[in-house]
This record gives sequence, structure tokens and C-alpha cells, in this order.
Amino acid sequence: MRVLGIESSCDETGIALYDTDKGLLAHALYSQIELHAEYGGVVPELASRDHIRKALPLINQVLTQAKLKRNDIDAVAYTAGPGLVGALLVGAAIGRSIAWALDKPAIAINHMEGHLLSPLLEQNPPSFPFVSLLVSGGHTLLVDVKGVGQYELLGESIDDAVGEAFDKTAKMLGLGYPGGPILAKIAEQGTPDKYQFPRPMTNRPGLDFSFSGLKTFAMNTWLASEQSEQDQADIALAFQTAAVDTLIIKCKRALKQTRHKTIVVAGGVSANTALRSSLNALPNINAYFPRPEFCSDNGAMIAFAGAMRQSAMTKQDKPTFAARPRWPLDQLKPA
Repeated sequence: MRVLGIESSCDETGIALYDTDKGLLAHALYSQIELHAEYGGVVPELASRDHIRKALPLINQVLTQAKLKRNDIDAVAYTAGPGLVGALLVGAAIGRSIAWALDKPAIAINHMEGHLLSPLLEQNPPSFPFVSLLVSGGHTLLVDVKGVGQYELLGESIDDAVGEAFDKTAKMLGLGYPGGPILAKIAEQGTPDKYQFPRPMTNRPGLDFSFSGLKTFAMNTWLASEQSEQDQADIALAFQTAAVDTLIIKCKRALKQTRHKTIVVAGGVSANTALRSSLNALPNINAYFPRPEFCSDNGAMIAFAGAMRQSAMTKQDKPTFAARPRWPLDQLKPA
């Protein structure tokens, strides 16, 4: 079965073709970073318009790469939420229209489920069950994963997502957009232990997160410094170290609570090398990550999730669509 995947939840248009027998056939991604850079963040209306311009050309590009025609598609998967409502509606309308025209199934995919399953695209995928850490600009979640659609939420951020905190801290330091990767890069030049930042909510039980206070601590430290380039690097390192330590502490708690020996990390922040190194260093624990190109939003994860869902589907959705800006992962039905 060949599934066309369409991802348009925010500022990246991702298209992919996944074959349940041959694996990932082709994928393409268009990033809107340059479009939104001058505004210092994503402008929803501009994002929606750009998805309209880029989606169909990318679909044709992916079909050409895979040496297939539209009639060779067996199903269409599209991101239905969570995300920016206008951007979601673009992908949903295009996905549903193609499926209707071809008389093929259309599958509405939860964006976070796509991220959660993305490490299963690798050659040596993890086996169920496992703990999943989903870390991105919009989400910080710990999930007990027993199978496709069998998700128990263990903990989440009560305020800023960790990726959002990275981006906002970078902006305060004057590092540009998108800030998270830039902050991680200059942190390599920081002086270890120059500053001691708190590890929020680690001195109390539970698996929830909070990063807004850490962001404020970074801002106050920056305002009290000479605001030199070295201060930027030192504060960036202190912030990153505190954020990663906080994630690791909560991951260890989740693994102990569930008694799982495997942790799967996905989302944009999963590309962070400090986080990967710390998780790989956990004793007697197997850590899995998506390849760097699949850490950020992409069509491959949507096509793959669509294939998993379609394979287990007993009846088709009604030929209507709706965007779901908020769609909790634990509300999904098991596959």
C-alpha cells in the first residue's frame, strides 16, 4: 500500500510517499524560515498562503522522484491537528480533494502521533512498549506507548514547551530566528559552570514540566551581565544544560514508573546533541531518535502514521474534514 503524506501544521510544507512493503519512497520539504524571519516568529496567514503555493508542486516532485503517478496512490494521509488552523485547513483540503478525485481513502493524522512514530522509520526501529519524549516548539510530553494509538499521557509542560523556551531565550539574547538551533550552536562556546540555573519542578514528585521560570532566570542573568558575546555563550550553555538536565530527570522517573527499558525521543528538540548525548548515556536504557531531517515537521512521519492507521482501519471516515488546532494525543483511538 502506497500512502501520500501531507504535513502543513505550521511553517513547513512536507510531502512524502510511504510504501508498506518498500518503505519510504520519496519525500520533500519546504521550510518557511526565511519568510517569517523578519517578523521574529510565524505569521499564521502568511504560513497558510505559502502552503497553498508549495503543496501541489511538492506532491508532483515527490511523485516524480518515486517514478509514480497519482493513480498509483492507495491512500492519502494529512495532518488534521494540532497546529495553526489555517495551515491545517490547507493540507486537509488538498489531501481530501486528492483522495476524493482518486476514489481513495483519506486519513486524518494527529501531528504529535506522527512525531511519536517517526523513529520507527529507521532501519532498526524500537519495539513496543516504550516511553516517548515529545519535545518541540509547541509540546513537551512524556507518553507511555503500548502500541499505535495506545497512549497514556504521563506528564506535560504546564506553560512554555521546551522548544518555545529555547526560542524565546535565544530571542532575548539577540540570537535571531529560529532561535533554538542558534542557541545550541553558541552554547558550544560557553564556559561550563559559569552560571548555575535552576532545574524547575525537579524537587517535587510528578512528571510535569515548567520552563517559563527558567526562561525568566535566563533573562535576568542576561540583563545583569555585560551582554558580551561571551556572556551570550555562557548563558546559552547554562540554559541548555538546565533544560536538558530537567528533561533527563523526568525521563528517568518515567522509565522507572513504567518499568520500560526503551525511550523514544521525537520532535524538533530531539535534534539537540546535548539531549541526545545525555539520553544515550543512561545506563541499561535504549534510546531511539529520528534522523535529523525527520526531527522537525515532515511529510514522511505523516505518510508512515497514515500507513499504520490505514492498515488497521475497519471503516473509512466520512468524506468531510475539519482542522483541530488542539487535539490531545491521549484522545486518539487505538489502531
